[in-house]
Amino acid sequence: MKSVLLHPSYFGPVSQWVAYVNAEKVLFENEDNYQKQTYRNRMYIYDANGKLTLNIPIRHSSSLGLSHKGHQKYKDIQIENDFEWQKQHWRAFKASYQTSPFFEFYEDELYPIYHKEFKYLLDLNYQCMEFVADCLQIDFNFEKSDEFILKPKDQTDLRSLINAKSNKGFSNTPYTQVFESKEGFLPNLSILDLIFNEGNTALTYLQSQELKPNFG
Repeated sequence: MKSVLLHPSYFGPVSQWVAYVNAEKVLFENEDNYQKQTYRNRMYIYDANGKLTLNIPIRHSSSLGLSHKGHQKYKDIQIENDFEWQKQHWRAFKASYQTSPFFEFYEDELYPIYHKEFKYLLDLNYQCMEFVADCLQIDFNFEKSDEFILKPKDQTDLRSLINAKSNKGFSNTPYTQVFESKEGFLPNLSILDLIFNEGNTALTYLQSQELKPNFG
């Protein structure tokens, strides 16, 4: 896979990391407008009741003294830290993955992300993705876009992988999940689900997966 264009995300789903590890070069979109219902501020994990959504609360433009009209840049989006979202997400990880084979192995490195206050969503997401790269034991190499291009010519545009509600073109090969006896295998969850269950074989797994040409 040649140079790919991706969005920084909240750790990112499995599909996004399939794209990342199989790309020769990665360009992260840094100049786009923020959109709701995407992996920019959400992830899906597998808990005892099935698929669980974890959202990062976002500060509304009105609370920042901005007009409701127009769009906000992704890089300008601030996290609403008045909510104890980090504590909630950390508890969800503990409840869902405490019995997984590798959660305890990565817990100490993950812990600081949930005990440090981030002002901007994009800063948090870059740190989350760097954590994933460390877990996969790969270099976190990328470039950032300096302008928004609707239809880029020099990269494979995989920005649609950020859409949490419309990614129907990817279904990854099953691996063992903690609660699969509940609802069977759940595909394309957060990359953390793969890492906590597969550990140091996660990279080989990602390299073996294939993205379809269409993700809409």
